[in-house]
Amino acid sequence: MTYAMRIHQPGGPEQLSWDEMDVGPPGPGEALVRQSAVGLNFIDVYMRTGLYPVAGLPAVLGMEATGVVESLGEGIEGLQVNDRVAYAMVPGAYAERRRIAAEKLLRLPDTIDDRTAAGMMLKGLTAHYLLFRTYPVKAGDTVLVLAAAGGVGLILCQWARHLGARVIGCVGSQEKAELAKANGADHIVLYRQENIAERVRDITGGEGVAVSYDSIGQATFEASLDSLRPFGVLATYGNASGPVEPFSPAILAPKGSLYVTRPTLASHTATRDLLEEGAGRLFEAVGSGAVRVSVNQTYALSETAQAHRDLEARTTTGSTVLVP
Repeated sequence: MTYAMRIHQPGGPEQLSWDEMDVGPPGPGEALVRQSAVGLNFIDVYMRTGLYPVAGLPAVLGMEATGVVESLGEGIEGLQVNDRVAYAMVPGAYAERRRIAAEKLLRLPDTIDDRTAAGMMLKGLTAHYLLFRTYPVKAGDTVLVLAAAGGVGLILCQWARHLGARVIGCVGSQEKAELAKANGADHIVLYRQENIAERVRDITGGEGVAVSYDSIGQATFEASLDSLRPFGVLATYGNASGPVEPFSPAILAPKGSLYVTRPTLASHTATRDLLEEGAGRLFEAVGSGAVRVSVNQTYALSETAQAHRDLEARTTTGSTVLVP
């Protein structure tokens, strides 16, 4: 038997329940993983509230973790018992042990410890597709990163800077501003005190940015659009303030023939080749020191409800890890 954090119905953090479960042995193509660290992400909140429906109830939440392979089912190549592994975008991570499709697992380099990996897999793979696929950042580009002191934001700032971009980080407090600056942001916008688009225009001499990486959603959609240069790209990849309301594409023409996209990590890890490409670049960036992963909060897995409250209250910075 093992314990897992489940919801029996959508709702607030109080719906999270510490339940005993029978995991069972791995079937063909599956691995049984004893988990050592679990990552916390805003997508977990979306699934808990019902914004993103789960497949069935009761449901184990969580989308990324690290651990050790305890046993393997039939037909698996490339993995062995006792291998250190990590994964992202596979629901069911809030558990002490779990069965998981072996094709979703990535062997961890010795240079990356378990908690760092749990704090970077989903966030780092998200940063990868945003920087290399959604809008391939080039040296000399100026980019805007919303929620720059968050888990994805800190990785985006560092990685974009490493690629030669000038980075404008948007945050809500002076404390978060200092954190973003220490992680690659060249300029800061304090959105509670400043008009985002006006400040971006000031920084860029009126030109605007090549891309806005926006995980906030509804509250910052217009500001992101108004921060773009002609032919700029708005990548709205999260809904921290709620989903973006329907809009007419006609508004994009007078603002400079802009592009808007709503990408998701699921599409960018849908095949093994895509997953390995992203993970390879991520492991290299972290292993080389080009990107540092800041695990700034740690909770017991049984205290996940409080972790959700703190995440929603925006009192967390960097990555948060849950420890079984």
